Amino acid sequence: MARDDEEQVLGLAIRLIQWLFSLYSICIIGRVFLEMLLGPYHSVVVFLRAITEPVLAPIRRWLPMLQTGGMGWDLSPMIALLLLWVVERVLLLVLTRVF
Repeated sequence: MARDDEEQVLGLAIRLIQWLFSLYSICIIGRVFLEMLLGPYHSVVVFLRAITEPVLAPIRRWLPMLQTGGMGWDLSPMIALLLLWVVERVLLLVLTRVF
């Protein structure tokens, strides 16, 4: 009976981790598109910037904007999404191997 409880807790932990990483990824993607559509001062964009900037700012310091044709491309959201995906996969792999 205890094994079933452990499996349920592990399953819940896995779903929670997947949900949180998916939600944060949606926030990053939403910030990119809503900032273009609504502008940088809209309350939703300000909120999304506040919760995503702690992850994006260090990446931006490490990886400067890509300059092409007089425009700058901020690649930090793409790098952040890739890193989030890798961290999520490693975390889930560790969880499933430990239990």
